[in-house]
Amino acid sequence: MKEVIYDETWDVLVAGGGVSGSMAAIAAGRLGAKVLVVEETGYLGGALTGCGVGPMMTFHAGEKQVIRGIMEELVQRMKDRGYSTGHIYDTMQYISYLTPFDSEGLKLVLDEMVAEAGCQVLFHTFVGEVEREGNRLRSVTVCNKDGLHRMFAKVFVDGTGDGDLAAFAGLPMTKGRESDGAAQPMTMNMKYINVDTEAIKEHIRTHIESFSRHQGKEELMDTVCRLSFCGFQEEFRAADERGELDIKREDVLCFETSRPGEYIVNTTRILDHDGTDAVSLSDAEQVGRRQCCQLDRFLRAHVPGFANAVLEFTGPRVGVRGSRQLVGAYTLTAEDILNRRAFSSVIAHSAYPIDIHNPKGVGTDSHFLSEMGTYYSIPYETLYNREAENLLVGGRCISATFEAEAAIRTTPTAGALGQAAGVAAALAARGNGDVTALDVREIQKCLREQGAYLDL
Repeated sequence: MKEVIYDETWDVLVAGGGVSGSMAAIAAGRLGAKVLVVEETGYLGGALTGCGVGPMMTFHAGEKQVIRGIMEELVQRMKDRGYSTGHIYDTMQYISYLTPFDSEGLKLVLDEMVAEAGCQVLFHTFVGEVEREGNRLRSVTVCNKDGLHRMFAKVFVDGTGDGDLAAFAGLPMTKGRESDGAAQPMTMNMKYINVDTEAIKEHIRTHIESFSRHQGKEELMDTVCRLSFCGFQEEFRAADERGELDIKREDVLCFETSRPGEYIVNTTRILDHDGTDAVSLSDAEQVGRRQCCQLDRFLRAHVPGFANAVLEFTGPRVGVRGSRQLVGAYTLTAEDILNRRAFSSVIAHSAYPIDIHNPKGVGTDSHFLSEMGTYYSIPYETLYNREAENLLVGGRCISATFEAEAAIRTTPTAGALGQAAGVAAALAARGNGDVTALDVREIQKCLREQGAYLDL
């Protein structure tokens, strides 16, 4: 088995088995490519299974579903097996629909879908070096229990989230906010079971003046099967003034998963850390756990429904909202998103707003599309740089400005970008491996055949 894995030249090698990397692998495998996925953890799913992130937000633009394809197939498979509610209204109506799921079920379903597509997976394996000859990547060096090995492929897909493969290949990258390089804060998520949902709902109803996101939408708490809520600003501020919290955030944000009474708490805020620096990332894990400890005491004392809740886990690893971005053949901007610029080379759509958590402290800045139910386009040219003709990126590290990345970074969009990268990689591997020379109309045709929605 080892000789087969390490001595082969793969059609497509995908670095990173998160949602984007998994979608890329499945898409490429279904087009007949021989695919290897290299993943540093022991499971697929990335932030959804390794960082406690959830729910998936969002597949929809108002009532219209604009992200479909393999991501929608993933949701339906989970729903059929009781691992997801499917798409439900957001009780805060920050976006129209969100998609709760069970992270353990997601691991199983992704394993199955990747295997069915004929892909090989190497878990517990890191990429540490890239060999590049001119405008082509020749190999990557991986490290795992077998030691160090060079692995060869015709086409490579960077699904690491942080753009590790592209950076190691020496491609031009940006990092953080253009003005000062600051990244959005990291978050250590928490997950609880045995939360009393009815107690939370009753508190919101009787204190609706303190819950602006729920005002005028209270009926959703009774008609939607899972609760999302945001609030407790005054309690949070008072605890900060008493020195009980050292979290530069303004409120508590919680999402019920597909399991009743199980909640993800997305509230910690880790400032001035770098997800691409090993020392900084290590410190962020420790800061996150300290904040979680503070927040656990706060929730039990001040948020109805949490007094008898059981903390399942923190993390298991810190969540990174943004780090490196490829400088690609085209860079997506906030203006492209807000003006809904139409690209003839579109390979994915999204309606998630520009959602910027303050890199330096309290505050979250959201910019929504001016017309409800509308969506924006993402062009193929954001997935590659011409200096590396056989490398594509997927997920949040595509070529985008700081503000644009704050919109395209969420799971459904990342998955759609991954599917596009996988299709393009498979098509390129059939020829000379040059992803920059592909006819985008062929990519679009294959995406639509795989069920993706494209407004052409």
